[in-house]
Amino acid sequence: MPDKNTYPVQLIQPDGQRVHDRVHAPLIADIDGPRLRALYADMVVARRIDTEATALQRQGQLGLWPPLLGQEAAQIGSAHALESDDYVFCSYREAGVAYCRGVAPEDLTRLWRGAAHSCWDADQVNMTNPAIVVGAQGLHATGYAYAAHLEGAEIATIAYFGDGATSQGDIAEALGFAATWSAPVVFFCQNNHWAISAPVRVQSATPIANRALGYGIPGVQVDGNDALAVLAVTRQALRHARAGGGPSFVEAITYRMGPHTTADDPTRYRTAAELELWQRRDPIDRMRRLLEREDLWDSDFEATVAARADDVAARLRTATLTMPDPDPDQLFDHVYATPHRLIEEERREYAAYLEGVGR
Repeated sequence: MPDKNTYPVQLIQPDGQRVHDRVHAPLIADIDGPRLRALYADMVVARRIDTEATALQRQGQLGLWPPLLGQEAAQIGSAHALESDDYVFCSYREAGVAYCRGVAPEDLTRLWRGAAHSCWDADQVNMTNPAIVVGAQGLHATGYAYAAHLEGAEIATIAYFGDGATSQGDIAEALGFAATWSAPVVFFCQNNHWAISAPVRVQSATPIANRALGYGIPGVQVDGNDALAVLAVTRQALRHARAGGGPSFVEAITYRMGPHTTADDPTRYRTAAELELWQRRDPIDRMRRLLEREDLWDSDFEATVAARADDVAARLRTATLTMPDPDPDQLFDHVYATPHRLIEEERREYAAYLEGVGR
């Protein structure tokens, strides 16, 4: 047992005051006024992407959408720590990370509308597409990181997943392999307290970050609603990986304020009082209070951010509503990296079937 209590890393209190942390504050010493504003702006845009996509699903324009409401600091703070040649392996909720990686708003809903097998070209932004298989991306990130290490590439990978995924065997296997082979991967757990209707207390009787210690991997808990703290610990973990130090585990403690997906009704399993508690810890409000305290907030900046969010939302909506239906033949595209005999046979059989039913 530890000889003293440890607490999640925090650099901004909910009221916007700075926390003087001698270990982690130096990691974000370069984050000046313009970069603080950039963090805030990206968080606002991420929330607007989320609310627009949720509205589109409610209007019947998307089949499904996994909201990120309340998790903006965890996503934007960590995304700002990444270098362009690092590789991101996401789950299904990281639209904010995708936006920071350069994914165009027009591409964010392609998969969720059922118009394509993916949303964006992963190689253009060094980020995989949304993955519904829970926890599989941990293995993919570890394998990619180890291969990069063997080739001498000084990069890191990061695997995003939720608290529920830590109960999956894939994550356990990824942690074991990464520790044994010193793969330069950062395991980034967004602990949003709910794996659909299962509370985090049934996932682990100990802080989730402590699980990493059993594999010999350093783990840290961070206030996931504090963008600066998330940026600091993610930078630390990524630098550790790039320098050859091996894997790290970050548990960002945050809260999913919306449903698990738009097919979920969270009022059936959690209380209004719990939601109200976390609404008072809203990550965007916290960053705004910091900007106000440091004289970085004014009406012109507020209007600029709002206009940017409006533009991104309009682009996302227009692209979704005008997205063409895919040709049925595209079902067989990109299944394998190179031509495959069986796939071509299936393509011909399906074309004959469509012709037979008069399509």
